[in-house]
Amino acid sequence: MKFHITYIILCLAFVFTACEDVVEIDVPEEEPRLVIDALVRVDRSQPLTEVRVVVSETSSFFDAIPPATLQQITLSNLDNPPTGPGTGVLDPIEPGVYSKFFSTEEIVRDRWLLQIDYEDKIFIANAQFNPAVPIDNVVQGDGTIFDEDDTEVVVTFTDAPERDDFYLFDFDFGNFLATEDEFYQGQTFEFSYFYDEDLDVGEEAEISILGIDEEFFNYMTTLVEQSEGDFGPFETPVVTVRGNFINVTDIDNDGTFNNVEDPNNFALGYFAIAEEFKATFTVQE
Repeated sequence: MKFHITYIILCLAFVFTACEDVVEIDVPEEEPRLVIDALVRVDRSQPLTEVRVVVSETSSFFDAIPPATLQQITLSNLDNPPTGPGTGVLDPIEPGVYSKFFSTEEIVRDRWLLQIDYEDKIFIANAQFNPAVPIDNVVQGDGTIFDEDDTEVVVTFTDAPERDDFYLFDFDFGNFLATEDEFYQGQTFEFSYFYDEDLDVGEEAEISILGIDEEFFNYMTTLVEQSEGDFGPFETPVVTVRGNFINVTDIDNDGTFNNVEDPNNFALGYFAIAEEFKATFTVQE
């Protein structure tokens, strides 16, 4: 009896060992591309606004995202250009992070050009301030969608009646939602957002409402849809989400004046200037 049991075990071990194969997976590869996070958040109650820009490079699957080192990054006032060398040059404060403080009054009033010099290429983007409205109330709800451990937060705000508004909500932990006031213009609007993260009782989340324009609204809507899409671990989204940065290295005033049709000639990311209002949400039982 012992012989037969040992024989069966050896046969099973042989079968499982013989079925082991090394699987080689080809993952997509491309030249590193510059990624720019240049969302400027403005608090109009403060005299100065920090313009903080975070730059990195795309990497292949499973690799860490490396910070980028720029030759120079400059923010220029298009309506009231300042004088003096280095006036609008942002300073490196840590790898991949550049910062400088500007007058909030000027940031809100004027049009701005952000120029990034990177590996002998020049990328530019334009932006202008967009207002927001304060958050009226933030409370925890008891609803769920897919999981009983979902955390619901109910947000209330009142839209401005005199203009067409687009908003970006930042729910902390990398969660964003873009919305427009087409169906609630000038009204008090209440909606729910559900956190997928397992939030602990007592944990705090900082919720922000930011004023954005229609182009940034479209960009963030597409970005959020792709980040929540049903993509496998080795699939890439169908569409590359292009921001408002263009490569102007070879643009001149004679023949080449627009290169946005070149599919490989741009940086990822967006430059926007948004008024921000905040509210803190604490998770209850």
